[in-house]
This record gives sequence, structure tokens and C-alpha cells, in this order.
Amino acid sequence: QLQLVESGGGLVQAGGSLSVSCAASGRAFNTYIIGWFRQAPGKEREFVAAISWNGGTIYYANSVKGRFTISRDNAKNAVYLQMNSLKPEDTAVYYCAASALQALTYQVFSYEGTYIYWGQGTQVTVSS
Repeated sequence: QLQLVESGGGLVQAGGSLSVSCAASGRAFNTYIIGWFRQAPGKEREFVAAISWNGGTIYYANSVKGRFTISRDNAKNAVYLQMNSLKPEDTAVYYCAASALQALTYQVFSYEGTYIYWGQGTQVTVSS
């Protein structure tokens, strides 16, 4: 079982950068896919990015590709999401989540139902 805690959210101007982190406690962190999802007010939660257990496979949503970078440090039980060139439409609560599946397809990484452990979320607000 994993417990996930996000941090690093905040308020930033459009065009700025922000990094959010996901700290995990529990066993076998390095066997889990870790994904970032976000939920804006009045909208459904959506996939942002995900990284495989060893960092060898990464997927991004088209809306963030080229602007966001996901990475992980298994020695620290942490996953990071570096967000650059932020836009007001990036405003949302950002969640990290863990999946125990071993498949490496975009469908698995991006599907919310794949993930069994979720953090409480961190608010990211981008002002125009």
C-alpha cells in the first residue's frame, strides 16, 4: 500500500513555471506507475502525465506536451511535475496517483481506473 502526498502548488502568472511534487510512503514504490491528473472547477478529472516504475516510459496529454516534464527519484520515493509556460487553463487541483499494472501503453497510463492510490491534491492557479 502507498500513501501519496502532493506539494508545491500555488499561484503563478501566465507564462511562468511551477513544480509540484508527489511524496510516497509505503513499500515497493519503484514498482508503481505514477501518474498526474488534474481537475478544474466544473470539469472532470483529466490525465496530465505518467511515468513508469523505472522512468523508462513516459506519456503526456497533448495539452501539456512540450511544456510539462514528469520525472521520478525512486531513492527518494518521489515524483515531480515541472510545469513551464503555464496558461490560465492549467488552473486545477493536481493529483498524483499510483498504479500497480505492468503494461506500458498510453491507454493504461492515461486511464483513471488504472490507479489504485491517490493523493489529496494540490491547487495550481495560473493568473492571466
